[in-house]
Amino acid sequence: MSLGFTEILLIFIAILLLFGAKRIPELVKAIARASHEYKKAKEMIKKESEEIINDDSKTENKQQTIDVKAEDKKDN
Repeated sequence: MSLGFTEILLIFIAILLLFGAKRIPELVKAIARASHEYKKAKEMIKKESEEIINDDSKTENKQQTIDVKAEDKKDN
């Protein structure tokens, strides 16, 4: 289901009537800013989650090392 030329034209006319010709550039700038902020926040969350995963794996490795050393001491 794709939009044809007529549907796009009707949507554009409706936007013009609702917002006016002077407000459309402001609206587009606001949408662009929001999109940019969304992408930036998405990347930040992705980096933070990767850091948490890496920190958890390092903690698990340290705990395994501690467990192995403790077992070695028990065996001696």
